[in-house]
Amino acid sequence: MLAILKKEFNGFLNSLIAYIVIAVFLVAIGMFMWVFPESSVLEYGFADMQTLFNMAPWVFLFLIPAITMRTFAEEKREGTIELLLTKPITDLQLILGKYFAALLLALVALLPTLLYYYSVYELGNPQGNVDSAAVVGSYLGLVFLAGVFAAIGVFASAISDNQIISFVIAVFLCFIIYTGFDSIASIPMWGGSSYFISQLGISYHYTAISKGLVDSRDVLYFLSVIAIMILVTKLVLRSRKW
Repeated sequence: MLAILKKEFNGFLNSLIAYIVIAVFLVAIGMFMWVFPESSVLEYGFADMQTLFNMAPWVFLFLIPAITMRTFAEEKREGTIELLLTKPITDLQLILGKYFAALLLALVALLPTLLYYYSVYELGNPQGNVDSAAVVGSYLGLVFLAGVFAAIGVFASAISDNQIISFVIAVFLCFIIYTGFDSIASIPMWGGSSYFISQLGISYHYTAISKGLVDSRDVLYFLSVIAIMILVTKLVLRSRKW
């Protein structure tokens, strides 16, 4: 698995994908935090990181599928998937290697945003007047969110040999699982069940963990969704033998 992870991650770094993803993410978030007057920290007058944590999930929703769309789709298109599957590794090891490589790249893109935290920390009045517990919780939420989106993206790449189709499917599934359940829960017809429906979506758990209180139920939710998507991807790969 480590060999696959290293190969995939180096493959990202040897292409423009990694640099485009990191640049687009940082520029987009930077514009929202420091330039656009509707969301700028400088205009808003409060030293907090809420703009980053509100906008990052929506940027991730497009950027992570852009990272993962090539994981299996490219192998299928180039005809190397069969050769890869004959190597002395299990399907699960292959999937996890590709999954963690994509997740690692997403986390590398997130790492420079710590400079934003330092800037906000320095701008606080008094200096350091930032809710650090909420910041840590929000970063943890982004890590879990990236993990779920990466797992969905790898699954989408496994079901198609076309990278564009994989990207579209991944974006759609990420959107549905992130905010779709909240939209469904808002329909009046559900009555008392609306709260339960909203708990099925990522947004509910991401918001909860971003408050700085890490609940084991929220962590279990994220890990369960990741595990389900990886197992479904394994079933897709195994279907070639049916």
